[in-house]
Amino acid sequence: MQNWLLPEYVQDMLPDEAWRVEQMRAQFLDLLRKSGYQLVSPPLLEYAESLLIDDSRDMDLRTFKLVDQLSGRTLALRADITPQVARIDAHLLNRQGVVRLCYAGSVLHTQPVGLTRTRELLQIGAELYGHGGLESDLEIQQLMLQSLGLLGIDNVHLDLGHVAVFRALVQHAKLGKEIEGELFAALQSKDSTALQSLVQSLDATLRNALLALPSLYGNCAEVLVRARKLLPDYAEIRAALDDLQNTSGKLLPLVSTVGIDLADLRGYHYHSGMIFAAYHAGSHDPIALGGRYDDLGKSFGRARAATGFSMDLRQLYRLLPEQVARRGVLAPYLDNSALRDEIAKLRAAGEVVVVDLLGNADFRAELQCDRELVLRDGVWQVIGL
Repeated sequence: MQNWLLPEYVQDMLPDEAWRVEQMRAQFLDLLRKSGYQLVSPPLLEYAESLLIDDSRDMDLRTFKLVDQLSGRTLALRADITPQVARIDAHLLNRQGVVRLCYAGSVLHTQPVGLTRTRELLQIGAELYGHGGLESDLEIQQLMLQSLGLLGIDNVHLDLGHVAVFRALVQHAKLGKEIEGELFAALQSKDSTALQSLVQSLDATLRNALLALPSLYGNCAEVLVRARKLLPDYAEIRAALDDLQNTSGKLLPLVSTVGIDLADLRGYHYHSGMIFAAYHAGSHDPIALGGRYDDLGKSFGRARAATGFSMDLRQLYRLLPEQVARRGVLAPYLDNSALRDEIAKLRAAGEVVVVDLLGNADFRAELQCDRELVLRDGVWQVIGL
């Protein structure tokens, strides 16, 4: 094997992508800074039990693990930054009121989440702790949509869901963990045959409600009307549907369309309330994800109301139109103080100035310059190439 080959689904970022992604990260973090979010930067590596706290088999399979040669304990390379930020809020900051945190960093997955996706994502996101109301859900959702718009991504569809609907049905049915897990898997895969078999022994109300869940997706107004007819009038379900209705009405001005999917249980072991996913036109994979996860801090000794979102900048980069690279000014390699002063002045003004070390005209195109510095009448001037 050639030693320059990379593992499958792991790629270098070449200059055009690397510079654009870095610009996107700066734009995103500046928006969050102005919105009162404080930047944190957790380590890439932690003890496995600190990262695998959501009791999710999917997350466990997605996480790289290794043995620490210093302690002998199992370490893990993070597959998601959110648990780390929850640890920082619960155990390090230990504030009592509302805390807004944001982050940007690499995460690693053992398997790609899509055929065209990398296993090294550049995850960026925001988390809000200490407030359990609809106001914080809306703040996070609006920030996510504003971030996408700021990065130049429009024509966004937003799907909303709520794990309280499924949880209420499971609790009222008094189902064990094993059956609950099988029901969850059947709903995620939309396996109607398995679903029919699993709910056969339930009373008619709960059986019909669980069978209806896979059909409760689409236009938000229509789905909510059907959900109120087909689902039992439990207080938890009524509150969840009310929240979805209020939220969808406030988010419609920011997106192309809003939908509801009550069978979407992504992060079911992780989330505790409303969940959401943004999609770009023509894409089946979500470009941003989020939701409420009030119980996560409990693993660190301090449960806190929490909601947040995250996205992968490398995925978003592929949705942007190709940009014409800004070209620079070519400068000769000379020991000349006036030339050095002129180069410094141009760079201070924001120009890219590339010193031509080789001085070979055959290689000039590689330096990506469309102008050059030349000495005319004793003055250094910029002229077109």
